[in-house]
Amino acid sequence: MEEFPVKYVVATLGLALGVVFGATAQKTNFCTMGSISDIVFMGNWNRMRAWLLAIAVAILGSQAMHVAGLINLNKSVYLTPNLGWLGAIVGGALFGFGMTLGGGCGSKTLVRLGGGNLKSLVVALFIAVFGYMTMRGLIAAGRIPLEAAVNINLAQAKIPAQGVPDLLAASTGLALANARLAVALIVALGLIWFCFKDAEFRASRHDVAAGLILGATIPAAWAITGIVGNDPFEPTPLAGMTFVAPVGESVMFLMTFTGTAINFGVATVGGVILGAFLMALLDRTFRIEAFKDASDMGRHMSGGALMGVGGVMAIGCTIGQGLTGVSTLALGSFLALVSIWAGGYFGMKYLEEGSLGGAMRAVFAR
Repeated sequence: MEEFPVKYVVATLGLALGVVFGATAQKTNFCTMGSISDIVFMGNWNRMRAWLLAIAVAILGSQAMHVAGLINLNKSVYLTPNLGWLGAIVGGALFGFGMTLGGGCGSKTLVRLGGGNLKSLVVALFIAVFGYMTMRGLIAAGRIPLEAAVNINLAQAKIPAQGVPDLLAASTGLALANARLAVALIVALGLIWFCFKDAEFRASRHDVAAGLILGATIPAAWAITGIVGNDPFEPTPLAGMTFVAPVGESVMFLMTFTGTAINFGVATVGGVILGAFLMALLDRTFRIEAFKDASDMGRHMSGGALMGVGGVMAIGCTIGQGLTGVSTLALGSFLALVSIWAGGYFGMKYLEEGSLGGAMRAVFAR
C-alpha cells in the first residue's frame, strides 16, 4: 500500500488549524483593525490586549521549539540576513491603511467571508490579484529592483540573521543563546504583564481565550510544517500562518486545480473560511451582507488592493508579520507590525475626517 504523501498530511493539518483559527476569530471577534478602532474611538484596549497576548504566546511557543531543536526558525523567510526595512515600513503602512478601507485585515476578511459577508469576497479577490501582481507581475517589475537597491545585507557585517537576538549578540558580545532568552522573556512577559494588569481584560473571557488560542496557532503552524513536514525526501518548506500570498495561491489553486498545487497556506485559507462558517451557523450569526452603494464597493476594492501590495512588500500581514514574524523575533517583523498599526491609525482618522488632508491634520494636531 502506497504511503500517504507528507505534503497531504501537512495540508490536512493546515486545514484543521485554519478551522480552529477561523472559528475562534469568529466567536471572539478577534480583529486587528477592530482593536485599533476600539482604542481610537472608544478608548477600549481589550481587543488590543488580546492581540498582544497572542503575540506573547506565539513568541514563547515558537522560541521554545527553536531552542529545543524541534524546528529551525532561521529557515523561515523572516530571519534572512537581508533586512528589507523599506518594504516593512512602506508595505506595512499600506497594509494598515488598506485594512481600514477593506473592513479588516487578511484574516478578518476570510472570517467575514465565512460569516456570509460578500464584501469580503471582493476584498479577498483584490488581495489575491494585487498580491500576485506585486510578487510576480507588473508591480514586481518595480518592487524587486527597488528592494535590491535599499535592502541591508547584514551578512556583510557577519551577522547571519536579522533577529533582534542576533543583532544584540553582535553588538554586545553576549552569547546568542543568552540574547535570545533575554529578548524572548522581556518581550513576552512584558506583554503578558501589560495584558493581565487590567481588570477589565482579565474579566473578558472572550478576549483572553482569543489571545491564548490564536497565539497558540503560530507555534502549531511551525510544528506542522517544520516537524510533521520534515520529510527527508520531500521536505515541506518551513512556513507559518499568514494570509496575503496564500490568498493569491488559493485563487490560483481554484482556477488551475491539480493535486500538486495544494500546500499548507492554501489549506489554512480554506480552513479559516470553513471554521468561521461553521461557528457562524452554530451561533446563528450567519447572514448575507452586500455593498450599500458604489462608494462602499470602491472603498473595499481599494482596501483589498492596498493590502495585496502592502502585504507582499512587508512579507506578511497582521498575522504573517504581527504574529508569525514577530514570533521569530525578526527586526523586520517588528518594523512591519508597528507600521501596520500606524497605517491603521491613519486610516481610522481618514475615515473619520473624510479626506487625506483632514487625516493628516488630525494625526499631527496638538
